[in-house]
Amino acid sequence: MSNAVLRAEGRPTRLRGPALLWHQIRYEQLTFWRNPQSAFFTFVFPVVVIAVFGGLFGGIGESEFYYGRSALQYYVSTIAAVSVLGSCYSQLAIVLAARRQNGMLKRVRATPLPASAYFVGLLAHCVVVSVVDVLLITIVGRLYGVSLPAASQLPTLAITLVLGAAAFCALGVAVASLIRNAEAAPSVVQFVLFPLVFISGTYMPIHSGLLNGIADALPVKPFNDALLRAFTTDHTGLPWRDLGVLLLWGAAGAVVAVRRFRWDPRAE
Repeated sequence: MSNAVLRAEGRPTRLRGPALLWHQIRYEQLTFWRNPQSAFFTFVFPVVVIAVFGGLFGGIGESEFYYGRSALQYYVSTIAAVSVLGSCYSQLAIVLAARRQNGMLKRVRATPLPASAYFVGLLAHCVVVSVVDVLLITIVGRLYGVSLPAASQLPTLAITLVLGAAAFCALGVAVASLIRNAEAAPSVVQFVLFPLVFISGTYMPIHSGLLNGIADALPVKPFNDALLRAFTTDHTGLPWRDLGVLLLWGAAGAVVAVRRFRWDPRAE
């Protein structure tokens, strides 16, 4: 990865363009799967949560409390959303803080690998992990009788997942740029995420107009709402407002990341 070099006809050949990007994506995937404990819990935790919720709320049908959906229709979408948050925001911020502190980012920066290829590779890796998480959650939900998303909603679901993953990756990099040491990373990440998840209705619908007004302007609830619509309706068309909020937060995170991200731990 660091030299981005392949051997061809006995001479080193530098990778360029798509080949270099694919090399970086493959590197991130190999790094992820070579830590089997982390990979195991990345996929098992949301599956266990939706299985427990299935046992607790599987008998609750459509109600106004869940906005006209059944309890599990609601929770399949919100747990899918929080699994994307975990992969694209929490883990990414913690991993980058650790890589900076142990000098790995500094070594990467000294190689011919462009910064854009490094971060696009991270984004692609996070999208892959998120898609696998969402598929597993959907399968478990189906075991409890939750219907699959309508075929007409698959493009909307794909766009929502990719845009949400990109926005939360940008926010994860931005938060990583503000973390001074790897030991503080989990606390900082959870300090930001914990209240957002709860006021956004991830684990329980929020019917307070004030809280919903605040949460609508933050990135988690629009992501929840966009996934809920994609999972439970057959209406075509994109949820423009929700996607617009995600886009704005992703752009804000990217600006902070570009201006403040540091490769060298001594620059903190």
